[in-house]
Amino acid sequence: MGDIAAAAGVVRRTVYGHFSSRLDLIRTLMERAVTEMTAVLAEVSAAGAEADATWVAFIARLWPVTHRYRVLLALRRGEYGEAIHSLFGPVDELLADLVKRGQDSDVFAQHLPAGVLSQVAYGVVFAIASSDLPTEISGARAATITSLLMLGVPETRAIALAGEQP
Repeated sequence: MGDIAAAAGVVRRTVYGHFSSRLDLIRTLMERAVTEMTAVLAEVSAAGAEADATWVAFIARLWPVTHRYRVLLALRRGEYGEAIHSLFGPVDELLADLVKRGQDSDVFAQHLPAGVLSQVAYGVVFAIASSDLPTEISGARAATITSLLMLGVPETRAIALAGEQP
């Protein structure tokens, strides 16, 4: 909490005035992330495009804020994992539904259950967001293509879908 206070330019007591504990702060951030991500997923899904194109639209909308969410996803595997996992449920369900829709229409591979496959593909987006790619490689494009490949989309289709994505 001291590091957070210093980064915000306030004293630690100010942070505790808003959040009673680190878990309270993390829970609040996670709730905001889940709200934003479910809204984006609902919006791109409503467009009625193929599942792979919907995935691309989701990643394109999410990419500018991945740096905010990657820490929360990392914490999901740590000390606060159980609390974060339960909050993240709506996003997990929407992603699994999208992947299932893609599997049902033979757009995505069926070698894993939709819930697992969605987490693998989603995880690669944040792994790329956390990496130090060479400057000539677009992280958004790399994340889009790689996650589509993880979903079983043929490489030529994944590259075409990524198109002119920055």
